[in-house]
Amino acid sequence: MVKTTTKIILLACCILLSACGNQGNGQNHSVPAESGNPIKPDTKTAEPVTPQEQEAPPAAADKESSGTAGGTKVPSTADEQASEQPAADEKPELKYHMNKVYRIVPNDESVPSKVVLLTFDDGPKDADMINRLIDTLDKHQAKAIFFVNGYRVKANPELLSIIHDRGQIIGNHAWDHIDLKQESQAKVRQQIEDVQQIVKDTIGTEPAFFRPPFGSGGDAVKDIASENDLLYMTWSNGSLDWESKNKNKPEAVINNVLEQLHPGSNILMHELPWTVEALDDLLTKLEAKGYGFVDPRAIEPQIR
Repeated sequence: MVKTTTKIILLACCILLSACGNQGNGQNHSVPAESGNPIKPDTKTAEPVTPQEQEAPPAAADKESSGTAGGTKVPSTADEQASEQPAADEKPELKYHMNKVYRIVPNDESVPSKVVLLTFDDGPKDADMINRLIDTLDKHQAKAIFFVNGYRVKANPELLSIIHDRGQIIGNHAWDHIDLKQESQAKVRQQIEDVQQIVKDTIGTEPAFFRPPFGSGGDAVKDIASENDLLYMTWSNGSLDWESKNKNKPEAVINNVLEQLHPGSNILMHELPWTVEALDDLLTKLEAKGYGFVDPRAIEPQIR
């Protein structure tokens, strides 16, 4: 009986020793290492990280990446452009005046004479054309006068707001595109003053420049324009973009301007697709010839 009990005890000890050896060998046998199917981590303790999260800067670096470095703001492209362009309501010094043949003349010898005045008539027509024109003007850091007709503003006041909000200048081109020289003084007054009113109602300010349709006015029209604090002008350099022979011919528009080019050119253009296409090349060629673009707000309000 004792021998049997001893054998049982010895057998139990062997079993216990074998079990302890297996637990202490430090190997995981759930999945073979070569199987390509490693154990999936517990998602509660180890969530996968996306590439975006891996590349995200730490919170302390966010301020630097958003425009500050060493406590000094680094301007964005928009900031740089804004610093180069005066605010829409910021009027520059009056350095130029218009003479009797509508050329732009410097007030003294310290002011550059090789400048042109850029103008666009008969709008506002189309948001895409307006924005493309202004994109090009911005590229060349140029301002222009957009002479508008009242009936077009009434139909699309939001287009007038685009011109104003993007820092360009609004001019009065009469309510309808009619020959004011053939109209009564009462009709002329209505044509001019109704535009003054609708522009003021739309953007908060009245135009300071007036161009009669077809360049046709006369003394009576000039007097009424003056009574409304408007600088009357026609032009001294016509792009001829309105002529049928130049339709869809941007190069013709450019050549017409360059052939008539002179210091102080008051350039007449229109809101037309081929003029939109011509503008960047035209301004580039003007710059290559040493010309700058006068800010209309730097022109005195009276002819002399």
